[in-house]
Amino acid sequence: RVRIALNLKNLTYDYAPVHLVKEGGEQFQESFKKLNPSSKVPVLEHNGNSFFQSTAIIEYLDEVFPENPLFPKEAVEKAKVRMLCEVINSDIQPLQNLRLLKSLVGEYGLNDEQKVTWIRRWIGEGFNTYEALIKTTAGSYSIGDNPTAADCFIVPQVYNALRFELDMSQFPTIQKVHDHCIKQEAFVKSHPDNQPDTPKD
Repeated sequence: RVRIALNLKNLTYDYAPVHLVKEGGEQFQESFKKLNPSSKVPVLEHNGNSFFQSTAIIEYLDEVFPENPLFPKEAVEKAKVRMLCEVINSDIQPLQNLRLLKSLVGEYGLNDEQKVTWIRRWIGEGFNTYEALIKTTAGSYSIGDNPTAADCFIVPQVYNALRFELDMSQFPTIQKVHDHCIKQEAFVKSHPDNQPDTPKD
């Protein structure tokens, strides 16, 4: 999400990968906890400050670097963008992140099939909401023909949905927006497969 926002704003940045599994997860090392005590990515360091939580980071970037805005100025449209972001950020992501999945398997005994069923269910329910919301707002992007923060959120979530083979034919408007976005340079540069720490296999 944050990589997309940075690239949409044409900002240069240093990329510091954090391996979430290696050595028990580099996010749990004390050096990282000093940046983010919740041991989660992403973290943005700027002008001596550290920010975490992608919504806060993207809002900060939009205020400090207003060119190529990701949130509209008008209150109603801004609220629509925030609402779409929160469908992903609050309704989907917490229920299928790595920490929760490890707990479901390790503490509650879900097998792989049950885990995937869980993931598909909660992504699907969130996508039902997102799809309903953008049916009347979507152009090339989730709202109109300019990218917003909502697109920074939906494209990575579709990537995750495809990883778990969720049937995207149920969500034609999301699919249309996603297919447009992933052809744009900012999204291509931000794709997980195009990062310097992506494993070759």
